[in-house]
Amino acid sequence: MRYAEDHKAQTHQRILHEAAARFRKDGIGATGLQPLMKALGLTHGGFYAHFKSKDDLVEKALRCAVDQMEESNKQALAQDNSAEAFIDLYLSTAHRDSPDKGCPLPTMAAELGQRGQPSEITDELIQRMLATLESRLPGTDNSDQSLMLMSTLVGALVLSRSARDPALANRILDTTRKQLKKHISEV
Repeated sequence: MRYAEDHKAQTHQRILHEAAARFRKDGIGATGLQPLMKALGLTHGGFYAHFKSKDDLVEKALRCAVDQMEESNKQALAQDNSAEAFIDLYLSTAHRDSPDKGCPLPTMAAELGQRGQPSEITDELIQRMLATLESRLPGTDNSDQSLMLMSTLVGALVLSRSARDPALANRILDTTRKQLKKHISEV
């Protein structure tokens, strides 16, 4: 049976999307190539027709996750260009409860750093998030404010995801959201 001309490209994209979701949800180390490929109905050996190594996949899947997150954020924030709207979106229970669809920083950045394999894509994502926050903050020189906000957002999301008690998990998001908005209004 002959495949369509774009079959390999479509398969490549399917692998990227699945890996991006699994890396964000489970982490890089916990995501094996064999289960990843099996979930897509593909063979482990077929992986190497698309990627040189797992590290190659990690870089490309991280880029895919960044692109997915940015597209999702554009749609969600199209009506409101404020820092408060970004905070609400980032610290939402939907974002907390769906790591496979959200920002890759809370899951992947720590793991890449621990492995001694920081990524240029992580730097790019940090810079993009900082630029997004800076453009939404009142005033002109917002680089330190945006860095503090981003660090707090990512940290709060990590803590909320790690809390076993649902009330505590929600309190982390709610309190951080409220305090960040209060801080912004005072600046």
